[in-house]
Amino acid sequence: MKADRLLSALLLLQAHGRLSEREIAERLEVSQRTAHRDMEALCTASVPLIAHRGARGGWELEKGWRTRVPGLDHAELRALLMAQPSTLGDRRLTAAAERAFDKLVASLSPPMRLQAESIRARLHIDPTGWRPTSEDWSALPVVQDALARDAKLTFSYAGIKGQPRSRTVDPLGLVSKQTAWYLVARAPEGMRTFRVSRMREAVPLAIPFQRPAGFDLAKWWKRNTENLRDTRQRYTATLGLSSEGVSALAQWIAMKPLNHHSHQLPDGWKAYAVEFDSFYAARFVTLGLGSAVRVLAPEDLRTAVATEISSVARRTA
Repeated sequence: MKADRLLSALLLLQAHGRLSEREIAERLEVSQRTAHRDMEALCTASVPLIAHRGARGGWELEKGWRTRVPGLDHAELRALLMAQPSTLGDRRLTAAAERAFDKLVASLSPPMRLQAESIRARLHIDPTGWRPTSEDWSALPVVQDALARDAKLTFSYAGIKGQPRSRTVDPLGLVSKQTAWYLVARAPEGMRTFRVSRMREAVPLAIPFQRPAGFDLAKWWKRNTENLRDTRQRYTATLGLSSEGVSALAQWIAMKPLNHHSHQLPDGWKAYAVEFDSFYAARFVTLGLGSAVRVLAPEDLRTAVATEISSVARRTA
């Protein structure tokens, strides 16, 4: 991980004094370009680095400076430790992140270190859901390697319904969304998003590429997901719900109460406009609510639910 690599670079500079970018790159097993970006990242983070030019140049920490976190207050420390490495889910990534966290904690002052250890002893994050996940993250370290080196990446990829086919892309960034990882990449047909768990036979190539100038991963992801929500076809149903039905449905789906409608409902029931991802989702959820729901509209959903209920009744009679 980059955090682990940056801490390792600091430890190298502390131990050896001045090092050239080539020496840093060789010791960290990265490209000189990556080593240079790491040094710039440390400077941006207010680490007092001195850049020496010329044939005998290199990077050096200011005299007497040691790895520490200046100005870290208690609230910042708590917030940092809340993002425990276990949220990564993958065993190898978690182990690397744990090493980075241990180095960070070791750099704190004794009082702050005691508080950090106390917080970590009282916090456990379980990244797994109640149901087993089918996510396969075996390609993730390979993707990270290509990203770190700005190298082209080739892999076999199958969409939700398509057959696997070979893809070669320029990897631009990784996005973690709940338990899934996504690669944002530039493909011949334009910008694309690939689910890492669907990648097979991923190989970083020894072919560098030029990143788009000014590319902002967070902004691109936000804009892309907003466009996806706008273009996705939705299915709206009008449902009559009892209080139990409202309680069961409200925690999963946004509902809009309908104050003016022509439907007769039992006392205590209310009508709602409910938006689903699809007709099939609406049918599934409605059947699951049982006697706590009445389908008021549209007619195709009313017919489908009535048919399914009749079929179940015949099979269980």
